[in-house]
Amino acid sequence: MRSATTFLMFQGQANEAIQQYKEWFTDLTVQSLSYMEDSQQVAMAVMDLKGLKIMVNDSVIKHDFTFTPATSIFIECETLEEIINLTAQVLEGGKALMPLGHYGFSEQFAWIEDRFGVSWQFTYNLK
Repeated sequence: MRSATTFLMFQGQANEAIQQYKEWFTDLTVQSLSYMEDSQQVAMAVMDLKGLKIMVNDSVIKHDFTFTPATSIFIECETLEEIINLTAQVLEGGKALMPLGHYGFSEQFAWIEDRFGVSWQFTYNLK
């Protein structure tokens, strides 16, 4: 096996999602980005979030499915303020699968589906 990478496939919203994720996550960098010919649709992009490689594209094939919350990006927050801010930002236009709270396994935890349908889990622990 050469590598394993998170892959996010959109249907015309990839560029918008990339721009939004750059605002939410200041540590996110776009390593490469190419567009389909004569279009703003993303042919392929590669992002890095704290060492997590994320590939992103717009599918040229229309699908009857969207993202499933069974696949999510798990973020360990450094501060209580960070988890509160991220949760509030990502929740805007999205929905809480598990609202920010104490669930026993984490001091604070939230599972949010963003407005694009991508699932994010945020956790914060004092230790």
